[in-house]
Amino acid sequence: MTNGKGYKYYDLVMAAFVTVLITANIIGPAKISQIDLPLIGTLTFGAGVLFFPISYIFGDILTEVYGYAASRRVIWAGFAGLAFASFMAWVIVTLPPAPFWQNQEVYEIAFGSAWRVALAGLIAFWAGEFTNSFIMSKMKIWTQGRFLWTRTMGSTIAGEGVDSLLFYPLAFYNSGIIPNEKLPLVILAQFIAKTSIEFIFTPITYKVVKFLKAKENIDHYDYQTNFNPFRIRQD
Repeated sequence: MTNGKGYKYYDLVMAAFVTVLITANIIGPAKISQIDLPLIGTLTFGAGVLFFPISYIFGDILTEVYGYAASRRVIWAGFAGLAFASFMAWVIVTLPPAPFWQNQEVYEIAFGSAWRVALAGLIAFWAGEFTNSFIMSKMKIWTQGRFLWTRTMGSTIAGEGVDSLLFYPLAFYNSGIIPNEKLPLVILAQFIAKTSIEFIFTPITYKVVKFLKAKENIDHYDYQTNFNPFRIRQD
């Protein structure tokens, strides 16, 4: 099983995955956007929802090309990067501002996520990404490598579903920020938005997967892979 050595693009895909993950979680949640769409009406959403699903697209690509174990390594790298970024944001926001610096309140709004929200994000990301990678890997065997779109959509529906079902209750139940009775609607709206982005990007996913398989000369099937998410060895 590959640990990324000897492949031209594995590390680049890993770097892209971690970059998208951290920026979507650190920059996106601070802004709530609202747009008016024809036939649909007014749509309100957290800005991060536009980019967070891209991490699942990278997860699909990694599992499809390099296999579950290689994807597992990337997920843990993303988890570590997100945890450090959250800790760094907390430290910097907590540091006492200079008397002449008047932007502390703005900084807190942008980067001062409560510990509960940050922890919920880490738990939901970990569970959702591993669900996504597991389903993607198993479906590749079941479909004998055919019908890539069924795997990308099926794994994303499962992964994003787990992510949304965990994150919003853990982060906002009885928080006073989102009324408890509104949580199911918020979960559903975010889930639909995230899976829709996966669907829109499906043609690009096909092209990237085809490119990587050809350039790396690999098309991994997880017939003998240990699916324990805590396993260190790359097999």
